[in-house]
Parts: sequence; C-alpha cells; structure tokens
Amino acid sequence: MRAVLWSSVLSPYGLKLEALCRHAGLPLDLRPADGGTLENLRLAARIRRAQHRGTVQRWPRRDALDEYPLVPYLLTADGSVHMDSSAIAAWLDAHPPAQAAPLLPDDALQRFACQLLDEAIDEIGLYCVHHHRWVVSHDDNDAGARLAHEFRSLVPGPLRPWLAARFSRRQIRRLPYLFSVASPDALQAPGSRGAGRPPPPWRAGFPETHTRLAAAWDELVDAAAQALSRQPWLLGGRFTLADAALYGQLGMNLSDPSSERRLRERAPRLRDWLGRIAAGAHRGSDGALQLHEDLAPLLAWVARHFIPLMRANAAAHARHRAQGQIRWNEAAFDRNEALFDVDWCGAPARTVVKTFQLRVWQDLVAQARALPPAAADRCAMLRPLVEACRSG
Repeated sequence: MRAVLWSSVLSPYGLKLEALCRHAGLPLDLRPADGGTLENLRLAARIRRAQHRGTVQRWPRRDALDEYPLVPYLLTADGSVHMDSSAIAAWLDAHPPAQAAPLLPDDALQRFACQLLDEAIDEIGLYCVHHHRWVVSHDDNDAGARLAHEFRSLVPGPLRPWLAARFSRRQIRRLPYLFSVASPDALQAPGSRGAGRPPPPWRAGFPETHTRLAAAWDELVDAAAQALSRQPWLLGGRFTLADAALYGQLGMNLSDPSSERRLRERAPRLRDWLGRIAAGAHRGSDGALQLHEDLAPLLAWVARHFIPLMRANAAAHARHRAQGQIRWNEAAFDRNEALFDVDWCGAPARTVVKTFQLRVWQDLVAQARALPPAAADRCAMLRPLVEACRSG
C-alpha cells in the first residue's frame, strides 16, 4: 500500500522521513508537490481534521508536550495521520511494509546511541542548517521560490511571488527563535542592509550566537566525516535512524549554494555520501552495527552542544511552570515569555522553553535509566553521555 508524504524539500525532517520510508520499502506519493488541486485540498483538510480531533499519531503515544509541525506528515492507507520523523521510524520497524533491515538497532546500548545521535542532530543540527540557509546562503538561496513551486496547485500564479517573499521573510524573522542571533554591531556593519536585504537577526538582550553556530556546523561536518571515514554508515554496516537525521539536516543545505560549496570544500566525501542517499543508495543496506572509535568526535559534539541545552531547557520549564507559565515554544518567544539563559559552548545564550525538546530529553533520560547498570561499560566514549542522561 502506498502512503502520502505531506512535506516540502525545504524541510530537513521531510528529507529525513522520505529517506526512512525509502529504506523501509514504503512506496510514497509526495504531496503537495506532485498532486493536483482537489487532491491536495482533501489531504490538507484531512491533516487539519486530525489535528482538531487530536487523532494525529506520534508512535507509540502522543504527549501534551508535543507540538504539531507544519510538515512533515505521513498519511497511510488506513486513514491514519502520523507526525514526528523519529517516531515514524519506530513505527516503520513495528509495522514493516517490506523486508528491510530495522532502522533502530536491536542491541539496547546501540539503540540508545542511535536515538541520542538522532535527537541531537535533529535539535542542534536544525539551528546550524537554518542559520546556514538564511545567513550564510542568504544572498543565493532560492528557498522561497521553490516552496511556491511546490504549492503551485494551491496558490494561484500571481500570488506565488508573494508567497515566496513572505516565506523568506518569515524564516529570517524566526532566526532568533532558532538560536541564530547577530551581535548589535552587525546592524551597523557596511552592507548589512543591501538592496532588498533585511537587517541581521538581532534581538535586544539576546547574546550573539552567530560565531558559535557557524563553528557548531563546522564541527558537525568534521565529526560526521570522521565517523564515516572507515564505515559506510554512522553505526557501521547499515543505514539507521541516525543516518537519516544527519542526511535530513545537512541534506537541507545541499540546495543552498554558499553552504553547499562550503560543505563540498570542507568534506567532499561527506557531500558525496549525502548525494548518494538522495539518489536512494541507502536502500537495502544490511550489515552489522558497532559503536566504533570513529564516532568519538560526533559523540563529543553531542556532549558539547546538545546535553547542556536540554538540561537547561528542562530546568527552565520546571521553574516557569511553577510560576504559572502556560505558553511555550514560539508563541511564548514572540511575547518574551518563558525565556531562559544558558551557558552554551563557553558563552551565554538566551532562548525560550521548548516543550518538544523537553519531550525528547525525558525520553532519552528514561531510555538511559532503563539500560542495564553496566551496559555503558561496553563503550567508554558513550559512558559519560549515558550518565549525563541518567542524571536528568
């Protein structure tokens, strides 16, 4: 049975989910890009109804901390609407559409490592690649135009340039919400307001993060390249959820000329690896998995960039909730509510409590605590991360 992937090529999670489904052998129809007007209207209405009724599935269970994304959604033949690419990977393993190797390892410690990498790359990687698209590749990306083309069945021709410009402005405006904040000095820099160019993303009271985000992207690229230097996939012999997360995030920048050029120059073999997944080369991979030593830089990236932010987010949620805060995520950010300060990569940063990140962290904590007491002793480089999660 075929399924419908309601998404956009602009979404790293849409790219990730498509790769997951292709590996699992689930035939897909891509919408709205390849659909007609009436079909796309029906699909959009189906998603809205499921959201309104609270029937959107996040395998194995939904939680009040979850937030509906704009995309992607997987619409299956039984009428279900699924969200969250990582959860859908587990659902695909539980309901395999074809004979394919599992996306999550059977071994408990390998499974924890796979899901830790997946969540860290999803959360921190998004900050890095969104920054790259809308800051590094601001002058040469055509994301708005591509979105308008994908939604051409739903948007009349004369309105498509308006949609393209509106989407680009929205994504630039959202940069501080996604951790990308320029320094106040950047507002006065020569060329900061060229013809048609908006001012750099800056917000009063928020420390600059551009330097650290650029470094975090570089470090992720270098660490991933090292992890893949002697293995075809991050965890060894086959494609897993961790590979899908890396592909989704860095694959997003393949269509951003300045960022793609930097990626190609910095890590040409990694650039080729991403291209092979885009072409479907990951389908049918089925080899042994291992926690090999080349993962050490990538795990260090997780420890440096992901763990401190998740801990601070959880503590801030508890603190704000005790004070009666009820709004979170972007709705709170736009009102300067539920903000917190955190030391990130050796310097201060400010952001907003994100409940979906709290859900991610709670799940990882529970998974780490469920590991046998001595399980982490099998892998010295993973042990500190297991302990960090166990301590909550």
